[in-house]
Amino acid sequence: MRLIQAGTLSQWRKIRKLYKSAFPGYEQKPFYLIWLTHKKGCADVWVIEEEGDFSGLAITMNAGDMVLLDYFAIAEGKRSSGIGGKALRELQGHYKGKRFFLEIESVYTQAENLPERIRRKRFYLSNGMTEMKLMAKVFQTDMEVLGYNCTLNFKEYQSVYDQAYGKWVAKNITEITSRA
Repeated sequence: MRLIQAGTLSQWRKIRKLYKSAFPGYEQKPFYLIWLTHKKGCADVWVIEEEGDFSGLAITMNAGDMVLLDYFAIAEGKRSSGIGGKALRELQGHYKGKRFFLEIESVYTQAENLPERIRRKRFYLSNGMTEMKLMAKVFQTDMEVLGYNCTLNFKEYQSVYDQAYGKWVAKNITEITSRA
């Protein structure tokens, strides 16, 4: 398993296709915005490869010593094979020395996909991420923040959005102070 910075048109097409299929529309940013953020140096876009085959994607937003794993997905036929755990550990190693964290849809909010949310949280916790007791409404979605060997407050978390996407996006990230 290896991580490769996306560079070729073919890699970007595979990433875009998986991105569009793996994440619900309400959680997707316009893909050109991810590309622009990457071009200005505020995002890393990774191809996850296993034995030479495209196996997934990872997209991070980077701001100083903070790295938000914004999108992480394994290709449909490759899921439940251990690739996700390996890729997450590679990312944790790559960003060693930085505050590495991610968001997941809250397990404290009623939702049709609650069992999926619980499985996702279990996956991240079993692969070294920890609960940070930080929750946010990202536009209309309640999110929990999980971190890897780091601490973070809400203003720092929100500043990643500000630096990567601007003040308008950051203003649409609000702190949730109590669990529902």
